[in-house]
Amino acid sequence: MAFYGDLFRLAGQPLAVGEPRYTAPDVSDGFETELLFAWWKAAAEVDSTVVPPGADTLARTPRSVQAALRALSRSRFFSGLALRALVGALKQTSRYLLDIEVRAAARKRVLSEIGDDTQVVVAHSLGSVVAYEALCSAPGHNVRALVTLGSPLGVRMIFDRLSPAPTPLGVWPGGDDMAWTNVADHGDVVALVKDLRPWFGPKVEGVAVHNGARAHDATAYLTDTRVGSAIAGGLGVR
Repeated sequence: MAFYGDLFRLAGQPLAVGEPRYTAPDVSDGFETELLFAWWKAAAEVDSTVVPPGADTLARTPRSVQAALRALSRSRFFSGLALRALVGALKQTSRYLLDIEVRAAARKRVLSEIGDDTQVVVAHSLGSVVAYEALCSAPGHNVRALVTLGSPLGVRMIFDRLSPAPTPLGVWPGGDDMAWTNVADHGDVVALVKDLRPWFGPKVEGVAVHNGARAHDATAYLTDTRVGSAIAGGLGVR
């Protein structure tokens, strides 16, 4: 189990439990705003209670950022998630992809947990991006199976920033005999692109699950029998 959550805490932030008290003005222009609106659009497509982005919000103004956060906070997907946690998820994603030092440190921590005897790597959400890049940076590793859950790897603004860079497909993160199973819930807004084959090639096996209201919850993914089967397959267990 690799931990790197502390890397996302900015210098000078108090060491309190939970996310810093982010608000709408903390959402930065550019990557964070674009990802926020992508989540909003995806949530509206799978949840009839979410008002979709309108023409008046396309300018990505501070007012429209507030509208996006308000709409997402009322959705089934983000229900019960504090605004600071929602903004925190945006900021973690942007910091990993845009901060070279954070990216290198997170990958190093993942790699430190992958030994010669590691057969399966299971990664959830942003962790799937970290795990993918870590495996790509360690040619010759012995991992037999990669299992990604609720992964945003197929989101264009993330895919285009991967290291190593896609050419044009993403690099396969292991040997020819490594299995990669990508598991996504239809209602998982973070996993905007459910089928990773157009991005990483036909060897990626896609599995669709139904986690109910907990579409992106790691525990809901991990308790699905098809995820268990993918892990067992990598361990050579029948």
